Amino acid sequence: MDYVPYAVPFFLLAILIEFFYGFFTKKNTYRANDALASMFMGALRSTSGALKIGAGGLVYYFFETYFSLPRWDASSIYTWVIAFIIYDFFYYWFHRISHERQIFWASHVAHHQSEDYNLSTALRQTGTGFFLTWVFYIPLFIIGVPSYVFVTVASVNLIYQFWVHTEHVPKLGWFELFFVSPSNHRVHHAQNDEYIDKNYGGVFIIWDRLFGTFKEEKDDIACVYGIRGPINTFNPVWANFHIYTKMFKELIYYKNLKDKLYVFIAPTRWVPDHSLDLSLKTDFNEKDFKKYNPQSSITVKAYAFFQLIFVSLISTLLIELGNINISEGIIVAITMISTAFCASLWLDSKNALFAEAARLIYISFILVLCFLFPEKNDYVIPVTAYLLVNVFFLFLLRNSYANYSLLTSKLP
Repeated sequence: MDYVPYAVPFFLLAILIEFFYGFFTKKNTYRANDALASMFMGALRSTSGALKIGAGGLVYYFFETYFSLPRWDASSIYTWVIAFIIYDFFYYWFHRISHERQIFWASHVAHHQSEDYNLSTALRQTGTGFFLTWVFYIPLFIIGVPSYVFVTVASVNLIYQFWVHTEHVPKLGWFELFFVSPSNHRVHHAQNDEYIDKNYGGVFIIWDRLFGTFKEEKDDIACVYGIRGPINTFNPVWANFHIYTKMFKELIYYKNLKDKLYVFIAPTRWVPDHSLDLSLKTDFNEKDFKKYNPQSSITVKAYAFFQLIFVSLISTLLIELGNINISEGIIVAITMISTAFCASLWLDSKNALFAEAARLIYISFILVLCFLFPEKNDYVIPVTAYLLVNVFFLFLLRNSYANYSLLTSKLP
């Protein structure tokens, strides 16, 4: 059973608690634009489910049916404990290779783009993980782990990883000898030379200690979060695909066939000496580092928060807990992605009026479909209400952007 959808309300409650704790103790680790972007990314992760894409389930079924050793007894506690430990072992290698090889980093990079470190960062998940992530877990099905045991331990593993994304929990002594903690996971998200590409464990830190990738957080070296070669935008589409775009350019411009083929499995910072340098900036200077933090109005933040609630509800009610067909999934996915895209433009302090107008035309088209198909008539009122609220926000955003542009134009 996948417990993640049921844990989401508790995730959101924990984020609120962490925010208010940081606010009242004057140790706030949140910026509205960054946190909203991270949570949009988390909600958009479900669009692959809406589109019914991903080969993992079919591959797992194939291996479990035709190549599996005798199935483990799911009534035994040992099955669950051992499966959990083995899953985390393979998670370690998936996570490590996702930092070391370009094709896997292209998917995983989205999780590391936040330049803040708080519980909302945990929700910043890739939307393209369905491409290759499943490859690493095939051995569990071959050795006989039942599929429902695999799904359960995988969801528990992911839920555990949520709480370690915080700056408010100090080092935890002996606990950190065996388990991933906020301290050693802060190291994992840092881009400092001293910390980068360390501490890959999901639940157990023992894998890092065994395979030489462990690094302790130092009191005199503060973690600097984010990625080398920052994308400088809150756009979720670009966040998910910018490394794939880089790889595509390399395929076009590298002249040597060997280099072209090597693009996919190359180390993440590889560039052939004799080819056009299309690499992202990978050097790091802590003194020169500055967070991407465009200013936006209260209206923009309120609008983005409203759209986040809308996208999250769609993700949970229609995709995670609902049952929609492929045509409905396409409509839902386009709605979610376009909504998050428009919100990101405003958070980037860009004029998104044209994009918003196109999106509202699309929402109006959905409303017409709800009228035309009797089985969808129940959606007429909520879609109409949502459309009207968006029109109201559009007028507010138009005035807000005009006033903001006028103010910034007068600054020296």
